[in-house]
Amino acid sequence: MQWKSNWLRLFYQKGSVYFIGFVLLFLFIGIMTTVKPAYRLSSEIITGWTSDIDSSFFYYLLSLENRAFQQSYPTDKNKPNVLTTLFKVATNLTPKDPRSLIRNEIPGFSSFDNQILIAGKGTNFTNFPIESSPPLKNVLKERQAFIDQQDKETEQNEESKNDNRTKKSHPTTGDKNVVFLYNTHNRESFLPHLPDVSDPNEAHHKEVNITKVSERLATSLKANGIGTKVDNTDIMSELNNKGWDYGKSYKASREIVRETVAANKDITYVFDLHRDSIDRNKTTTKINEQSYARVMIVIGAEHDAYEKNQKLAAKLHYLLEEKYPGLSRGVFTKKGAGTNGIFNQDLSENALLLEFGGVENNIDELYRSADAFADVFSELYWDAEKVNADS
Repeated sequence: MQWKSNWLRLFYQKGSVYFIGFVLLFLFIGIMTTVKPAYRLSSEIITGWTSDIDSSFFYYLLSLENRAFQQSYPTDKNKPNVLTTLFKVATNLTPKDPRSLIRNEIPGFSSFDNQILIAGKGTNFTNFPIESSPPLKNVLKERQAFIDQQDKETEQNEESKNDNRTKKSHPTTGDKNVVFLYNTHNRESFLPHLPDVSDPNEAHHKEVNITKVSERLATSLKANGIGTKVDNTDIMSELNNKGWDYGKSYKASREIVRETVAANKDITYVFDLHRDSIDRNKTTTKINEQSYARVMIVIGAEHDAYEKNQKLAAKLHYLLEEKYPGLSRGVFTKKGAGTNGIFNQDLSENALLLEFGGVENNIDELYRSADAFADVFSELYWDAEKVNADS
């Protein structure tokens, strides 16, 4: 009879635990369904809790339930520590990363989560590209802008040179456009051409802006025989028409990139041109006694195939350094809070975000850099085409 007594005691103990568990579950559900919407758990909150968890952790949890998953678990991943992961979710702290203790306390410290893949001359953690997010009404504001006569003459002379180069015999893609250029933040402008603006956050204009650099780059690429398509959509107006804020710029440009790539099967390279907001001394260099706006290549690291984009970025960096020393600021990967982290680069394995100069550079410096970039990219492109042809 003793065993029956022990069995009954164990049954009642387990039954009590189950009963209490069910009661607590129903209480929790009742509370969550009756509180005001502002205090409920949202998908954004849950995403925030789990965003720092490696995807392999969820795969590992599945493998605990279904052993078939264990055979295909990534070989380069160690088995995760469940307690460590739960601690990280609960406290937002990473035991092996002391930076996590102060990341949320010091403004801007989260930028150190990003990585300098390749550092150009003078590039370090103090001069990362600055991704500003001004109010859309400030971006759309009407401002006076100018490009002086000397700049226009320089542009005309360079276009004439490009026309002459086009007439010379060299490889060409013919009617095929293989490069696509667009500008997510299309109204980013430059202080030297905005006489009434001194605040970098106000440096925006509907005409004198980064789109001129895209047009110049396209002209130079075409002069090297590379068919190039330039998108002229005013993304900022699109945001305004849809009632979206500035932070949704990449969502607006994404549809343009997706549709263009789908409709033009020849497009192999996709470049989104921006300008940085940091000081002139960090975005300018001298080559053969002429000033150039430096170029930073930015990679979004929050999609699975970003390493393919990194390979192209690395090739371009080293080619730029070889032919135009100091022109490249390096290759920078971005992810985490406060940034898009993808930049539409998941739509093509040859997609890059190019920061041409900064807010204090002038159009002459930017055009020189566009021509230099086109020169180097053209060599890379035609070398790759030759290799493919030989193969």
